[in-house]
Amino acid sequence: MELVFRRTYRGSLKCAILDWAGTTLDYGVYAPAVVFLDVFRRQGVEITMPEARAPMGVHKKDHLRRIAETPTVAARWRQLKGREVQEQDIEAMYADFVPLQLACLGRYARLIPGTLEALADFRARRMLTGTTTGYTRAMVEVVLQEAQRQGYRPDCTVAADEVPAGRPQPYACWQNAIQLQVWPAEACVKIGDTAPDVGEGLNAGMWTVALALTGNEVGLNEQEVAALAPEERRRRTRAAAEKLAAAGAHYVVDGIWELPPVLDDINRRLAGGEKP
Repeated sequence: MELVFRRTYRGSLKCAILDWAGTTLDYGVYAPAVVFLDVFRRQGVEITMPEARAPMGVHKKDHLRRIAETPTVAARWRQLKGREVQEQDIEAMYADFVPLQLACLGRYARLIPGTLEALADFRARRMLTGTTTGYTRAMVEVVLQEAQRQGYRPDCTVAADEVPAGRPQPYACWQNAIQLQVWPAEACVKIGDTAPDVGEGLNAGMWTVALALTGNEVGLNEQEVAALAPEERRRRTRAAAEKLAAAGAHYVVDGIWELPPVLDDINRRLAGGEKP
């Protein structure tokens, strides 16, 4: 008989690694979405908000590529310019994107309700707080300054241009773990609002929690959500939750304010020897 011995972590969570827009601030993820519209408009190509939002969560240059590869956008581009999108077009649009994004980030950096309470809950559990994002370091510095002004101070920030590849690759999650000196991977939970967030956490070997209502999938700010009829709000949230669950999220909740029971359940599963 062949025996296999496996080490099992049975401690509690040590770290929460959070996304920025749609998770802790910028309810509805407006800051990048409106800039993508503007960047393509400067090329003479109109894109819709759903087309702008579809690749949300990845590095912003990759995001531009994926918008350009969308069949409807590619067709409009060919009709206007008589050729396919080229890499030099992506570089030109990214050159436009960066200053436009830096200029508007502060306007959309209001904390999502429940963020400070979640941070206090993490600290009460003796959990560290890390962050990952599709933003570059220069962009992260803007949102970090605004977040700190409102009382949100994560223990670690890792930008998309500080790792070999962005989401859904796991490198930014691992870099957080390295900087915070937290291990094993199953002692970490990745929290975000997009499928690439979920993929990043899963690929890093971490628990994943997806936020359906406050993020990119519903794509409405707090006031717009409040104005929805109850049934329409349920419909939109349900559709977002189904998409995020299909991406592999271990848990899907409406917003950051619903995290404490989820963390309790993950700790229960860890104590029983479960892994993500």
